[in-house]
Amino acid sequence: MPLPKPVTALAPPLPEALIARFAAIVGERYAITDPNDQAPYLRDDRSLYHGRTSLVVRPGSTEEVAAVMALACETGTPVVPQGGATGLVGGHVPHETGAEIVLSLNRMTAIRAIDPAGNTMTVDAGVTLQQAQDSAAGVGRLFPLNIGSKGSCTIGGNLSTNAGGTQAVAYGMARDLVLGLEVVLADGRIWHGLRTLKKDNTGYDLKHLFIGAEGTLGIITAAVLKLAPAPRSVEAAWVAVPSPEAGLALLNAAQERAGPSVTGFELMPRNLFEFVLRHLAGARDPLAEPSPWYCLMELSSASASGMRETLEEILANGFETGTVTDAALSDSIDQRNAFWRLREGMSEVQKLEGGSIKHDVSVPVAAVPAFIAEAVAACLAYMPDCRPVPFGHLGDGNIHFNVSQPVGMDKAAFLEHWDAVQTLVHDIVGSYGGSISAEHGIGRMKRDLLPGVKDPVAMDIMRQVKAVLDPGGILNPGKVL
Repeated sequence: MPLPKPVTALAPPLPEALIARFAAIVGERYAITDPNDQAPYLRDDRSLYHGRTSLVVRPGSTEEVAAVMALACETGTPVVPQGGATGLVGGHVPHETGAEIVLSLNRMTAIRAIDPAGNTMTVDAGVTLQQAQDSAAGVGRLFPLNIGSKGSCTIGGNLSTNAGGTQAVAYGMARDLVLGLEVVLADGRIWHGLRTLKKDNTGYDLKHLFIGAEGTLGIITAAVLKLAPAPRSVEAAWVAVPSPEAGLALLNAAQERAGPSVTGFELMPRNLFEFVLRHLAGARDPLAEPSPWYCLMELSSASASGMRETLEEILANGFETGTVTDAALSDSIDQRNAFWRLREGMSEVQKLEGGSIKHDVSVPVAAVPAFIAEAVAACLAYMPDCRPVPFGHLGDGNIHFNVSQPVGMDKAAFLEHWDAVQTLVHDIVGSYGGSISAEHGIGRMKRDLLPGVKDPVAMDIMRQVKAVLDPGGILNPGKVL
């Protein structure tokens, strides 16, 4: 698998006196030294990374984060910032050496302010995405970032990784949903950038340095988020299409007819849907007959009515042109949620089919069908019995091109092909001018791949920025760069 080889040499544990100094900042209760209590902070959901540390600190305020970083700067102690620990590329996990401390923001959970008139909300970094969504909904507004781990991922982590999700087709990624940030720098200084202005041309827009930087340039402690009017009319359809080309034609037709009201558009193959039907409790096929491909399309509007008729018109035109072969429309919120549960279950069920070689990639939207066809053919030529299951956000060109192991093959033997399969897929992505990381970030998993796909000048600028903001290299070392 494409993981940096673990460094087996253990660093000496932090001196007791230094641990006591960090603990005095956050309080003994929030300075975790017991290995059993540290365990949730030292691994990722895929069990690809298992780190070590002498100390996990859980500050309760921006001032405490600043004090921790000032002490870390003084003593040269490396720090791994952590949000909800739901990342998929190892960016939030400390290294195996035990040289770093972990700084968890999960105590910082305040909704600082909500301004419905100005469509903004100011929140601490440890607020979960679900809490942010619920708080916005409580005042008749929508925070449109939406990903499957919303109950446990946090706003700080979402911004640090520039999360995408299912509504990026209409609202953009996390970067597009932020007006201001509060950030603690490597030396403990606080940048007070929590501005609610939609227009501010006073120099460099510094917030974009920290969004997507995965905690390597500074620690996001709070953010001003953009809100939108809450949708009053939401309609969804589970649509059978004969091919990705037909799915793309349906997307184009939907956007021509409904414009920004197309707030979700997902593409999924039948073989992956069969995984869901086998393994996801209560899952059932919304349609009577199987289809080689499916789209989940959602339309939303702040208007109280009209979306149903628009959706029916789009689908009727699809039937006429042959881009749609069958469709089920949601008749209730529960049915809409059931459609999305089928889609969101596609990540978790793959592990029940054995090993999975995963790729979070993007190509230009118009190139998605050709990319899928070429990448599937390349994987099958390499390993004829493997099971490619490309799925994801057709509306923004982000495809999770995953490859499940052949039926009956040993999982470990299959995963030994990770590098070869990844090279096949990433080379094809590159030929379309795409990206090897659409929304999950770089972390540790793709760190060593980055120089091979990034412009050399861009890599040099990134290293210079890192050197200026973190000259001691103590912020999340060994991640991204």
